[in-house]
Amino acid sequence: MDFSGTWKVYSEENLDEFLKAVGAPEMIAKMRKDIKPAITIEQNGKDFTFTVKTPLRTCVNTVSIGKESEVIAVDGRKFKCTVREENGKLITDCEKFTSVREIQGEDMVEVSSLINLKKCNNSLSLI
Repeated sequence: MDFSGTWKVYSEENLDEFLKAVGAPEMIAKMRKDIKPAITIEQNGKDFTFTVKTPLRTCVNTVSIGKESEVIAVDGRKFKCTVREENGKLITDCEKFTSVREIQGEDMVEVSSLINLKKCNNSLSLI
């Protein structure tokens, strides 16, 4: 499955609770209520580059399937994650959460689940 493209968030559920639980600063949580980021994914085989653009910052992270990577959140926090592909889904495993991205028609649906807690559902459309 090719995840390449520029995606715009158009729907989110449980985002506030998710951001608080992963330790995002309150400023980021407040900003995310009003601003929907654009996410560009460039896929080259097993390598992915994610570019997240917000008015505060542009954040670029590169990961490879099966390899642990250090990524930087929009607020500057660093964390380690491992990405895997399973049944056409792109799954990112981190210490505090797992994110599952899946292409459904013209949309990419991302479900981020806190370890032992709630889910945050994002729907993104290709722009």
